[in-house]
Amino acid sequence: MSTNKRPPLGRGLGALIEESPRAHQPVQNSAVSEINLDWVDVNPFQPRSHFDEEALSELAASIKELGIIQPITVRKTENGRYQIISGERRTRAARIAGLKTIPAYVREANDQGMLEMALVENIQRQDLDPIEVAISYQRLIEECNLTQEMLSERVGKSRQTIGHHLRLLRLPAEIQKGLRFGVITMGHAKTLITIDDPEQQLTIFEEIIRSELSVRQAEELVRDWHQNKDLKPDLKEEQKDADLEDSLQEEYNKLQEVLTGRLQTPVELKRSAKGKGKIIIHFRNNTEFERILGIFENLKS
Repeated sequence: MSTNKRPPLGRGLGALIEESPRAHQPVQNSAVSEINLDWVDVNPFQPRSHFDEEALSELAASIKELGIIQPITVRKTENGRYQIISGERRTRAARIAGLKTIPAYVREANDQGMLEMALVENIQRQDLDPIEVAISYQRLIEECNLTQEMLSERVGKSRQTIGHHLRLLRLPAEIQKGLRFGVITMGHAKTLITIDDPEQQLTIFEEIIRSELSVRQAEELVRDWHQNKDLKPDLKEEQKDADLEDSLQEEYNKLQEVLTGRLQTPVELKRSAKGKGKIIIHFRNNTEFERILGIFENLKS
């Protein structure tokens, strides 16, 4: 059995590329260049605004062990530096890992072309939150002059999916923040979009969180709200009056039962629509009448 220590699984693609005596000058090899990290600048068009520090640390540890598996993509700027088109997360992790160079594809792109490439590349990734995706869609439409149909072809998503994401940007900021950090899901957000009142959106959003509602439960809550909202004003008032009438009748029935039990004789409560009424106490003879009077006398004393 050999005692030779097996070397680690290389240094990523950097191990396969001829090293340059001047690291900031890329050495071309199958369209991949090894460039100096000090010469790499962040992408001003980066759609991602949040990078999880713990996840970056885990990626940095992996890079120390295995190197960069997937090259980043950059463009060369006029001052001889490089600007990230895609791969900022890998670049950040590489710096944490202490790497001096990073494998990259170098592309030619103007600002609009770079923006479109960066946004489309990031949208294809699975780790963008729905709001970041929505912002990317919006920027592609506004800054790259794309229609939703053109955008659908660029990113390989249906127009319906794109429309759902764009409508997320109409939600109040607090709800958008909740979606970004996983407090609610995309399913919850789609349900809230159907409400046109921002205050009501926030009210139901808070109820979803407080009661830990599932998407289906949230849909039922919103459906009930729509049904109540769609009632005409006069029907709403009629519904309120009917509810009040039912509540009062229930109270009268309870009181009637209590009086009948206490007096040991039938008692009726009659009330008009205006609220006027009378209490009728039935008795069969003078003896029963005297007994009922005695009960009232005892109450007085």
